[in-house]
Amino acid sequence: MAAAENQCIVLLGPPGSGKGTQAALLAADLSVPAISTGDMLRQAVENGSELGGTVKGVMAAGELVGDELMAEVVRERLAMDDTQHGFLLDGYPRTASQALTLDEILERRSVGLDHVLFIDAPEPVLVARALDRRRADDVREVIEERLRVYRAKTQPLVNGYRQRGLLREIEGNHSVQRVASSILEAIQG
Repeated sequence: MAAAENQCIVLLGPPGSGKGTQAALLAADLSVPAISTGDMLRQAVENGSELGGTVKGVMAAGELVGDELMAEVVRERLAMDDTQHGFLLDGYPRTASQALTLDEILERRSVGLDHVLFIDAPEPVLVARALDRRRADDVREVIEERLRVYRAKTQPLVNGYRQRGLLREIEGNHSVQRVASSILEAIQG
């Protein structure tokens, strides 16, 4: 697929749905950066930065990092030069407040979202995938808490983006290649 000008895409879905994998593949196809707020936060914790110290306990408990702090992280990242022709956001927004903040950030840049890709899979698949990642914070109790928090705080965004005509629903319980093909069809169609 050829790079498209100013493709601004959000990937939504529960933990373990394959957002990170698909973000990397799609970003390469579109020649835009894949921005994972989860990866950024985990890196900050690993590096022992001030941000890492602030979010370490919150992440270990499976909770969401506060909206104001996430807004600062995303605003700073989207101001970088490599996002001028678009980006893929994986892990943001996760709350209604964050969705409004993202709209404001993009409005200041005079761009809007092109697509919101919602990747979903059955809960047993999500838990198994998350456990298979073997990251330090991927233990069953934390994964189950993340899924509970997702259902309470992030799932409601799906309807909002559907009403705005931006939502593209993708069945994530298939091979990586099949999901990737479904995503390309959804954004081209």
